[in-house]
Amino acid sequence: MTSPTLPPYFNLNPEQAAAKLPDPIQTTRFAKAAAMCTKGREDLARRGYAPDGEKRLRKFSTWEITRYLIPVAPQHLRRVLKNNPDLPQGEGEGGSKWFTLEEVLALRQHFASEGISTKEYLPYRPKGVPAKVTAVANFKGGVGKTSTAAHLAMSAALDGYKVLVIDLDSQGSMTSILGGTVEDEWSTVFPLIAKDYAKSVVAENAVRAAAGEPELPLDETLNEALRVSSRNVIQKTHWSNIDLIGAQLNLYWAEFQIPVWRMGLRSWPLWDALSNFLEQEGILDDYDIIFLDTPPALGYLTINALAAADILLVPLGASFLEFDSTGRFFDMLYSTFASIEEGENMAQRAAGLPEIKFEWDVVRALITRFDASQQTDMANVIQAYFGDFMNAYRQDVTALVGQAGEQVNGIYEADYRDFNRDTYVRGRETFDRTYAEFKELLIGSWWRDTQMEEAE
Repeated sequence: MTSPTLPPYFNLNPEQAAAKLPDPIQTTRFAKAAAMCTKGREDLARRGYAPDGEKRLRKFSTWEITRYLIPVAPQHLRRVLKNNPDLPQGEGEGGSKWFTLEEVLALRQHFASEGISTKEYLPYRPKGVPAKVTAVANFKGGVGKTSTAAHLAMSAALDGYKVLVIDLDSQGSMTSILGGTVEDEWSTVFPLIAKDYAKSVVAENAVRAAAGEPELPLDETLNEALRVSSRNVIQKTHWSNIDLIGAQLNLYWAEFQIPVWRMGLRSWPLWDALSNFLEQEGILDDYDIIFLDTPPALGYLTINALAAADILLVPLGASFLEFDSTGRFFDMLYSTFASIEEGENMAQRAAGLPEIKFEWDVVRALITRFDASQQTDMANVIQAYFGDFMNAYRQDVTALVGQAGEQVNGIYEADYRDFNRDTYVRGRETFDRTYAEFKELLIGSWWRDTQMEEAE
């Protein structure tokens, strides 16, 4: 009888192990590794780009348009195009034509003005109400925050909404997906937060000057930030109705600088900086939906995102560790915002001013990467404990995600001809259903806002 084979961690030779080691690693080696990763990242990202270095969105076929984007039959679309030669005609021979997203949006507008009034050619968007800000957050990494935010943004764009995506994660994954170019922190939200602080310093200095007190310093960074506007940081993407404020590594410096500014001026409400930018520069009027992709931490950038949000989505996997971590995340949210309310309201009451109160239209946890064959029991437990904090639909794991992710693209950017059509339809359905549930939250919030305005 042969003896069982020992596991590979037995009988290792220390001398041979030492011979395989490199020379001791010094700090300069990290710089070399970082440079190689940067080069490799750029090379991988460019695989989704055109030869001229620009990322372009693929075209959409007649089949896709009539199945997913505009509620008309293929035959009717062909008749309309034939009878209206001034409309975009697409490219291709025979019955299958291919259209750019801009052309699809133009066709939407035509059907909205000329088509049957009972059909939804344009998505619900009441006039006179601001854009809805949606933050996707959880302080555990790997739960699908960026993927969820990216696919929701793309779904909304295909649905006809005008979207702004703000990347608050210094890793810049969302920026890569949307093909953004960010040279330094001055092309991120950093100068917008700096500008908000600088404006508070200017206001404080006016009070101090009138009282004959010494003024607070405005350094070069703050003076430069005062000259920054939205056009300096918002960039177009290869999606005609998705704009981007990107991120890169230097954005992480904001996590260190913000508390320093707060110490310099305790009356500065640091959590309102992003909200103030969106409101004061007309961003809420320029877009329909604003998505905030947050870092996997409850730092100052995430606090700004959460304070600015109307809708909060919290992705998590159907596992004990992610359930436990998400519970801690909610506990941290309570502690953080309750602490801000308590501290600020003491001063508000002393000054005879109304108290502040943080409020969200809706908060939902969303199960991602769901495998029904292995995770149903755990998902049911999570659903039972979270109750109405939980999305009803569980976003299925799909091989399509991995295949699309290897190309630095989203599912909606993948050409269905690269897959078996049934596989594509099933893979896309999980993101379509996630968007459908989000859209119901979105339009319900808008409708409630309009009813409240009318009641006033």
